[in-house]
Amino acid sequence: METQVNEMLEVAVKAADQKRAEHLIALDIHEISLVSDAYLIMDAPTQRQVLAIVDEIEDKMAEAGFELKRHEGRREGEWVLLDFGDLFVHVFKDEMRQFYNLEKLWGSAPEMAIEQWLVKEDF
Repeated sequence: METQVNEMLEVAVKAADQKRAEHLIALDIHEISLVSDAYLIMDAPTQRQVLAIVDEIEDKMAEAGFELKRHEGRREGEWVLLDFGDLFVHVFKDEMRQFYNLEKLWGSAPEMAIEQWLVKEDF
């Protein structure tokens, strides 16, 4: 997988984690999709948090020099898709993620390691 995709993924994962996105998973889809190389999928319990996560990802990706090509779903805040070209970011409200179950749809795609970019919290 390209270095740029990993750089994009790192920025997006850290931004999402900063805003407490939940259940993050990255899928390497470059061999099964012509549209993108990787998907980053996550969820949040409320529309407000979904939008906060989306805003943070957009800001941090822009600061890192990655162009947002298009986005869908921002108005509804149930499932927001951010298209950064080689990386698609899906931010779901939790019930919507369960309903659409993208991980199952792209089940043949291998998971990518992102744990190193997540902050571990002690309670």
